[in-house]
Amino acid sequence: MYRAVTRNIEVQVRPFYLEDRSDPSENRYVWGYQVTIDNRSDEFVQLMSRYWHITDGRGRVEEVRGAGVVGDQPELNPGDSYQYTSGCPLSTPSGIMVGHYTMRNGRGETFDVAIPAFSLDMPGTRRTVN
Repeated sequence: MYRAVTRNIEVQVRPFYLEDRSDPSENRYVWGYQVTIDNRSDEFVQLMSRYWHITDGRGRVEEVRGAGVVGDQPELNPGDSYQYTSGCPLSTPSGIMVGHYTMRNGRGETFDVAIPAFSLDMPGTRRTVN
C-alpha cells in the first residue's frame, strides 16, 4: 500500500498485476490499482481532475490528464471516503506511476493533492520507487 497526505486529504493506492489481461509474449503487461481517498480535513472538497505521470521500464513517459476519475467527480464532506479501481497497460514488465488530483473546496479554491508514487511490477520482478 502506498500513501500520501496533502491538506489532510489522504490518498492510498494498492496496485495489482492482472495476469489474465497481460500477454508478455506480445509485450503487454496490465495492472489494476485501487485508490482510496479519505477526506480527513474539516472542509468539503470535490475531485475535479487527475494527472498521471507514468514511466515504463525503459524510461518512456506518458502523461494523462482528464476530468474526474472513472467518469466521476466525487464530492467528499469531512470524514467521507471515496474508492475506485482503474488500470494501466505497459509494454514493459515494470513501471512507476505518480500524479495528483486537483480538488476544489467549498469556497471555490482549487489545490492539488498528491498521489503517491507506486511501482507496477510483474510478479517475479521488483523495482524501487524513489
